[in-house]
Amino acid sequence: MKSLSFFFFAALLAVDQGAWAQPNYTTGQAARAVIGQPVFDAQNQNSSDTVMGAASGLAYAADTLFVADDNLVQATPENNRVLLFKNLSNQLPPPTAQPPYNTACPVCVGQANVVLGQPDMTTTVQNNSATRNNLRQPTAVASDGVHLVVADTNHNRVLIWNSIPAVNNQPADVVVGQPNFTSTSLPGATTPTATSLRSPQGVWIQNGKLYIADTGYNRVLIYNHIPTTNGAAADVALGAPNLTTAVQPSLLDQVGNPLFDANTNATASNMFNPVSVTSDGTHLFVTDLGNNRVLIWNSIPTTSGAPADVVLGQPDMTSTAANNAFSGQAAIASVTNVQEKPLLCPVSNGTDFNGNPTYPNYCNATLSFPRFALSDGTRLYIADGGNDRILVFQQIPTTNGASADIILGQIGGEIDQASEATDSLMTPSSLAWDGVNLYVADIFNRRIEVFSIGANSIPYSGVRNAASTQIFAIGSVIVTGTITANDTVGITIGNTATNNGSACSSPNQNSGVSSSTTGDANAPEGCGATYTYKVQSSDTLIDIINGLVAAINANSGDPNAFAFADPAASSVVLTAKTEGVNGNNVTYVTSVSTSATEALTAAGATLEHGGDASQLGPGTLVSVLGSNLSANTAGASLNSTLPTNLGGTQVFMNGIAAPLLYVSPSQINAQIPWEFNNTSSVSVYVRSVMSDGSVMVTTPVAVSIVTNNPGIFTLPGSTQSPKPGVLFHGSSSANDAVLVDGTINPGDVATITIGARNYSYTVQANDTLQSVRDALVAQLNQDPQIYAVAGVAFSVNLQIYARVPGPDGNGVAVSATTTNSSGSAELILTASNTTLCCANVAGSPVTPDNPAVPGEILWIYATGLGLPQVKSNTQSAIVTGQPYPTGGPQTQPPPESCCFVSSIAGGSTANILSASLLPGTVGVFLVVAQLNSSLPTDYFTQIYIAQGENISNTVTFPLVAP
Repeated sequence: MKSLSFFFFAALLAVDQGAWAQPNYTTGQAARAVIGQPVFDAQNQNSSDTVMGAASGLAYAADTLFVADDNLVQATPENNRVLLFKNLSNQLPPPTAQPPYNTACPVCVGQANVVLGQPDMTTTVQNNSATRNNLRQPTAVASDGVHLVVADTNHNRVLIWNSIPAVNNQPADVVVGQPNFTSTSLPGATTPTATSLRSPQGVWIQNGKLYIADTGYNRVLIYNHIPTTNGAAADVALGAPNLTTAVQPSLLDQVGNPLFDANTNATASNMFNPVSVTSDGTHLFVTDLGNNRVLIWNSIPTTSGAPADVVLGQPDMTSTAANNAFSGQAAIASVTNVQEKPLLCPVSNGTDFNGNPTYPNYCNATLSFPRFALSDGTRLYIADGGNDRILVFQQIPTTNGASADIILGQIGGEIDQASEATDSLMTPSSLAWDGVNLYVADIFNRRIEVFSIGANSIPYSGVRNAASTQIFAIGSVIVTGTITANDTVGITIGNTATNNGSACSSPNQNSGVSSSTTGDANAPEGCGATYTYKVQSSDTLIDIINGLVAAINANSGDPNAFAFADPAASSVVLTAKTEGVNGNNVTYVTSVSTSATEALTAAGATLEHGGDASQLGPGTLVSVLGSNLSANTAGASLNSTLPTNLGGTQVFMNGIAAPLLYVSPSQINAQIPWEFNNTSSVSVYVRSVMSDGSVMVTTPVAVSIVTNNPGIFTLPGSTQSPKPGVLFHGSSSANDAVLVDGTINPGDVATITIGARNYSYTVQANDTLQSVRDALVAQLNQDPQIYAVAGVAFSVNLQIYARVPGPDGNGVAVSATTTNSSGSAELILTASNTTLCCANVAGSPVTPDNPAVPGEILWIYATGLGLPQVKSNTQSAIVTGQPYPTGGPQTQPPPESCCFVSSIAGGSTANILSASLLPGTVGVFLVVAQLNSSLPTDYFTQIYIAQGENISNTVTFPLVAP
């Protein structure tokens, strides 16, 4: 078997290591670890000491993480408890550590030591009555390392423990907001006092002071000393002029009309449902949920009613709209006198019908129902719950409406895609900081995500299928007909009716005359450009093709696609310039002048088969792309178990050290563990010991795990697109394949004829298609000229080979029929070719000097076909990082219901005879495909494989018809 080493090493570009960047967060990074679930995306509801419910409150102090395991946003389960994770540093490995491989997710950690509000770790009942022990929807916790404070929200109180609780269900020492431990009453429906609380949802301790977000009374209370007696009175009220005045902000509809009678609009001195209050010792931060803003006081207020100094999420202290990005509205065809005006989002994302700029619905400065704000002493973090993200400000903002520098939970400020992925959040509600890690309560994912800073070395989607790091959409235009001078032919690429809501101007023209081209193809992307060629009397069809290609690629080229000529197929091949599924949106149409004798036929209306190479199946060989990933360049031996540390570099996936094939500063090749067949997203980061002995850890990136997403290996160094594939001739003997299909019908007679010799089998009632095939194989193996083997594929087939290798076996006649003496046969046999053909040298590359031929069996090397069906004879052989054993049994991809392997070659179906792990390799599949016997000569024949909706990259190979 040919060595695979060149697949992985020959095309790699080594770069100087340089100095790696100062560690920081990066927008769209993944969480490094998770607490409360066995894997990142489990969403397990079976609450215990390791599995939490929809927790909404967090605090960290004294090496303990405190979790309020309940919420008020109707997420489930509501566990009415507080969990204490003591000695957390012994449970959560630091960012630079090498986690031990002791679970399916070594960075999915955390075992609670103490529970409050419940007698044990599995009880989650709601206790409506108030006692020193009972909790009813606790939503917030705070600690200074000595005291513990819990907002017992639906008991209208705050509980204080004078020391960190040591036993389950330990009773509280002090209650605030109520005169005693059994009362839950309010002094009046809307009338607060200095000692009352109404549904408090935020607590904080700082420098001996207690702060409470008294949510139901629209205020924040400050106690100058942590209370030591029940029912203690607050000293300062923010959001109200004093401790006994009720302030009810007005709630307006979308056009500014009051929805109910109220007495106050938003100002710097009031609030509407504040849900958290925190401090860094200098500033005070309040998340004003109902007003969609965060208020900042530059010093700790000492008097009631003190106004805030800075507002975030709004342009001023009186605005309250969620995601207050712009005012006005975009003009449409029937409305011409309106336009959008920016507020918090000044960068335009397009134009309206009148050409006025439009703006995104949200950006780095907007907020929608923020739930927590926290400073680590330098940065400010905001849990922007309604936008499913965390805003990170590198410094404490000093101006209203400031824009965040970094976003966690989304890949950008204009995006809200909430999911269970490792880089995603669903209504984050609370934050905690331990000096190294940022903890985020991810309510609807029932987990706490742990984010850490690192070297920003791996870009978003920087982990890709090693065989096809980019999958571009393609299309083609076939040129036929006869030559007539002065006819004009054209291809229009990307010609759509509008561009971001604006009417497109006439498409740009770029023409080709003979071998030269003129014009400018720099049309706005989405509005399209037309490329024409004027036919000369001396032209051939190939000249027309070359002229169109030259026109499309002239100057800076078409913004949407580039072209190359495929003379053998008489076509112009188009490849999207944008990788992935977005390339499938590129339209293309053809045109010819009136009465032209030439014809242009487009293969489709849009380019197609663009795919996402960053969605990966278990076992896939991947390339981690980036910069300064390693201090060294090193390759592993491919003949033994792959190392997990190579050149001082490791790649961790959910905390598991992945097998490595190659490391360099710019690229690492590794294998996704086979074990990741029950998860949809994993967190990946690189750890490297650098030249100076320091340890560099990248910020994690999320990798989407799918059942399969195949990629075909390509030859390195080619600038052609689609690229030449790594394909081999599949047999040294002439061969053919017979498909066994239809239904079992007793009495049907299946006959395969070799030359003049018939081999027949009569179908029995207990037969299957497989048993019929096996019976025919047994008979055929008695033939003197050929032998047969059962195919291992999704279709039932048998393969026939000449006993004599080489071209002497070509031409032996093969036919297959079925009959039934009492009626029509229901079993169907189909021979792919009428004769044995295509003998070559098995394992020799398909090249222009040794091309494929129609009807031939080819070997395709691929990765990413997913975990094969695990059977008793293969289970011990399918091991992460270990070569599939030489002589091992053929494997089959996952069940046909999800993962049938198919192929299109040269526009026709290629029969997949098998798709098995390749012996002697790690993560590589050998896909055996038989080409259609009627394919024409084409040195750029295109081929791809597919599994369900997942299509591999398209590659080319040379084919010559006899």
